[in-house]
Amino acid sequence: MSVVIRPLSPEDEPAWRRLWTDYLTFYETTVPENVYETTFQRLLGDDPQDFRCLIAEYDGRPVGLTHFLFHRHCWKIEKVCYLQDLYADPDIRGKGVGRALVEGVYAEADQQNSPSVYWLTQDFNATARNLYDRIGQVTPFIKYNRL
Repeated sequence: MSVVIRPLSPEDEPAWRRLWTDYLTFYETTVPENVYETTFQRLLGDDPQDFRCLIAEYDGRPVGLTHFLFHRHCWKIEKVCYLQDLYADPDIRGKGVGRALVEGVYAEADQQNSPSVYWLTQDFNATARNLYDRIGQVTPFIKYNRL
């Protein structure tokens, strides 16, 4: 069995909702129904400023997702890619789903002539960091949020 990475389709709404809900639950947060609806519609839209979504399938069933977008950067001519969300079902971890999703984003970035891809994770997310340390480079930046 192999991992298949593909763009989100309208028929994916129930699987996408389940995967995103599980992702949000892992980070101990929720969003209201109108955010689910709006986000899904935006992911299917054609606005180049909106987020995009890739779905990972394993043995023909959706088991992971990633949300990402391209944006301008004052230090570069080309846009950069921000990978906001990455999730794989716990029972499928270790089978290459996370790596395939990141590589799918890398491929999308290459198609957009956007070689810079970045993401954030929480410091306690050891499982994800084990993968990220092999496919990315940790930076010295610290994130702040508005009070």
